Amino acid sequence: MRRSLWALLLLAALAAGCNTEPSAYNAKPTGKCIREKLHYRVASDPASLGVVEGHAARGGLVVHHPGNAIRIAFGENTDDVPGIESGYRRFAPKKLRPHITDVLRTNKNVVFLWTVTPPSEEIDAVYGCLKG
Repeated sequence: MRRSLWALLLLAALAAGCNTEPSAYNAKPTGKCIREKLHYRVASDPASLGVVEGHAARGGLVVHHPGNAIRIAFGENTDDVPGIESGYRRFAPKKLRPHITDVLRTNKNVVFLWTVTPPSEEIDAVYGCLKG
């Protein structure tokens, strides 16, 4: 009994040490992954970013690929998400506003604004490139 308790504690400690997911994501490594792994066109130059992603604490990206585009803003932490969402709602093109809830997504400190409602495979692929 005592041996199995130690084994259980050792497994728990190893599992805790293997959790390498960051508490917040950053634009630069995420953009690199999207560019290299997904082969999407990624703009990160402040001059090519919109108002919201251009002023995000951890950077922003504008991603283009056939049939869709994504504006991505990286807040300092999850506390920044409501403000970023509000900014996207305020500055969204009139054409996008009626269905903004269909194209606005969040993940930790990141807010995504797609042009067209993305399929789940596309969301998963982009989320898979989120880096700290």
